Parts: sequence; C-alpha cells; structure tokens
Amino acid sequence: MATIDAVLIPGGGVSAAGEVVPWVKVRLERAIAYSPSPTYFIPLSAGTTHKPPPLDTQGFPVLESIAAARYLLSRGVEAERILPETVSLDTIGNAYFARVQHTDPLGLRRLHIITSQFHWPRTQAIFTWIFGLPGSAVSYELTFEATPDIGIPAAVLTARYQKEQAGLAHVMALRSRLNSLPDLHRWLYTDHDAYAIARQPTRQTGIALDTY
Repeated sequence: MATIDAVLIPGGGVSAAGEVVPWVKVRLERAIAYSPSPTYFIPLSAGTTHKPPPLDTQGFPVLESIAAARYLLSRGVEAERILPETVSLDTIGNAYFARVQHTDPLGLRRLHIITSQFHWPRTQAIFTWIFGLPGSAVSYELTFEATPDIGIPAAVLTARYQKEQAGLAHVMALRSRLNSLPDLHRWLYTDHDAYAIARQPTRQTGIALDTY
C-alpha cells in the first residue's frame, strides 16, 4: 500500500468533559493503526452549531479537533505530524477548510478520510466534490474508510441515519451548482447557516443530537 500524505478525521462531538466520544475514538485509533503511517494526521472541526461546546477548566471552549489532537498525542503521535483544522462547524466546512488551511498550501495530494459508517456516504460525497473543484496546484487522490458505529444506542443511530439520508440529498443538489472554490466560498458566507453572518444557525433537535 502506498504511503499517504495525510489521514483526515472528521469531528463527531466531544463529551461534557471535553474528551473524544467513542465513535470518534475508533476513527482515531484506525488512523493511528493505518499502515504505512501517514505523513500527517488532520483532525477536523471546531464544533457544531447544534449545541455549545464544553468548556475546559479555565473556561475556554474545547474544540473537537483539539480534543482529537490531544488524543493522538496521548497515543504517541508526534506533535509535528498533527495539523488540526479549527474553523469548521459541519462536514462541508470540514472538507473546505481542510483544503484551504492545510492540503492546498502544503501540496498534500494523497488523502485518506476515516469516519463512522453512519457518516460515510455523505462524507464521501462532500470530500470528492470539494477536493475535485479546480484551483489547486495538485491533483487529489482520495480514499475513504468507514469505522463501526460504536457507542451509539440503536434508536439514536437510526435517527442519525435518517438525518444523513436527507443531508446527502442536499449535498448532491449543491454539487450540481457549485463548481469552483470561489462559488463555494460565496455560498458558505452568504447562504450557509453556520457561516453566513446574516443567517441564523439551525439547531438539531431530537435524539440524533446525541451523535454531535
């Protein structure tokens, strides 16, 4: 198997104590076990619009990617190989900000994306779309891997799968009309609930909220 430039791990929530949740931990463990080991590990996500972040002992918010980075450090990954993405608030943002913050500037081309089974179809659609947009000096090669949905009760998981199906349909519609990085940037900051200053973020309700 060829060496990859980076493994990207989408965020999936943190506990009230600011630690990675079980289904994110299994993503991180798979990234650590990947062989040959990637040059970089890129944990993704600042958080979510669906609920406020937990606070650390000094009162500062715990970002999902920083919690993941600390977990990687605790498992022996060298600090210089960890590149947290600390801006995004959803999976579209995960891909966009990973690209503009890290992979485009560093010329990282061979990327492996690891996420949970429930999140995998939408993640694949988003990352192939955004990393396929013109504007980079490199031509991206993406591979994907799904990890088990560990630690999520059955009823909660069913609700999340239903939400993911609706989200995937929305992504496919966006893919058909946003065909460049400038198009995507304009849409993020004019129409996306999480980033457009004139819009009100949507809040997830119901038991699927437990997966964020």
